[in-house]
Amino acid sequence: MSTNAARVAGRHFLQIPGPTPVPDRILRAMDMPTIDHRGPEFQKLGKRVLEGMKSVFKTANPVIIYPASGTGAWEAALANVLSAGDKVLMFETGHFATLWKNMAIKLGLHPIFIESDWRIGADADAIEARLREDKAHEIKAVCVVHNETSTGCISLIPEVRKAIDAAGHPALLLVDTISSLASIDFRHDEWGVDVTVSGSQKGLMLPPGLSFNAISDKALAAAKKSTTPKLFWSWEEMLPHNEKGFFPYTPGTNLLYGLAEAIDMLHEEGLDNVFARHDRHAEATRRAVRAWGLEVLCREPKYYSSSLTAVMMPDGHDADAFREKTLNHFDMSLGTGLTKLSGRVFRIGHLGDTNDLTMLGALSGVEMGLSVAGVPHRKGGAQAAMDYLAECAANPMSAAA
Repeated sequence: MSTNAARVAGRHFLQIPGPTPVPDRILRAMDMPTIDHRGPEFQKLGKRVLEGMKSVFKTANPVIIYPASGTGAWEAALANVLSAGDKVLMFETGHFATLWKNMAIKLGLHPIFIESDWRIGADADAIEARLREDKAHEIKAVCVVHNETSTGCISLIPEVRKAIDAAGHPALLLVDTISSLASIDFRHDEWGVDVTVSGSQKGLMLPPGLSFNAISDKALAAAKKSTTPKLFWSWEEMLPHNEKGFFPYTPGTNLLYGLAEAIDMLHEEGLDNVFARHDRHAEATRRAVRAWGLEVLCREPKYYSSSLTAVMMPDGHDADAFREKTLNHFDMSLGTGLTKLSGRVFRIGHLGDTNDLTMLGALSGVEMGLSVAGVPHRKGGAQAAMDYLAECAANPMSAAA
C-alpha cells in the first residue's frame, strides 16, 4: 500500500496563535456578491459593524476600521497622535513590541525602550519610574502590547494606566490588542486607553485583512495637533464618512460581512463566556506542559496569556524540527519561535473559535509529536488537560475560580 497519499483526511489543525480557523458561519457570511459601497445596502452594513465593534472594544467612542493588517493599525495609531521628534515610551515584551519600536523609528519618532528578557509583561513600576524622570513631559505616549504573541505574556493594562496617573504624566496610552481582543478581557474606556490597535484574524475569527483603532477623546484632540503626513490612515479623513456608515475609499466589503457575523457570534456566546473559555483552554494547556515536564516561557503566573502558550524546548532540541515532524505526521501547525526565540520555543494557539475537544486533539497531537521527534518528556500531558476540562464541565464554578 502506498504511503504517498495526495490527500490528508480530516481538517488541518491550525494551532498557531493567529490567523485562527475561520468558522463556517463566517465563511458563509462572506460568501456574498460584492455590493455598491456607496449604496444604501452597504450603509446598513457599515453602520452595523462600526457600532458593533464598540461593544467588542468596550467603548462609547469611535472605532475605525481599515482594510489592512494589524501593522497598518499600528502605523495609524502612531501617525494620528504623534509628530516627528516626539518621544514614546515602550516596553520590550517580545518580538512584536520590538517591531512597533522599529516602526516608530521609521516614522521619525524617538522610542525609549525599556528592555526585558521576554518572559514577563510590561512592568508598570518601571514605566512609572521612567515617566517620573520626564519632568518636562517630553514623552508623548506610552505604547504597550496587551498580549505579546511571540511569548504568551500579557501586560496588565489597568496597572499601566495606574502607573501613568501616579506619575502625574499626560502621556497618551496606546495598546496593541491584536492577539487579545475578543479572547482576553479588554476595556478601552474603563481602563483609560487612548488608542487601541487590533486586527481581524485572531479572536475575531476572520481572515487577515481588517484592522482597527479605538480612539478616546484625548486621542482625537491630540490628532488635531499631529503633523505626521497621512492620508490613508487619517482619522480626520475617515470619521466624517463613518458617521454616515461609509468609508473614504473602497472598503473590504466581504470581510465586513464576516465581521458582522463575528460580532453576532461573540454576543450570542457572551463576551464573559468567551473570555472564560479562553482562560479554561489556557489552563488546560499549561497543565499539559507541566505534565510533560516542559517549561512555559512566561515566568510569572500573573502574566499568563489566555490566547497562547509558548513552550520552551529542552536543551539540544530544535523547536522547528519538532514542529515539522508534528505537521508531517499529524497535520497540525504550531507557532514558531520568533527572532531571538527561534528554535528555542514552540507556541500553542488556543484562541478563536476553539472548543474543549479541539484543544484535547491539539494537545494529543503535541504529545505524539514530541514522541515522534524524540524530544524528552513525560507521558500524560493530554490526560492532565482532559482531567481538568472534565472537572470544569462537571463543576463549572471551579473553572471560574
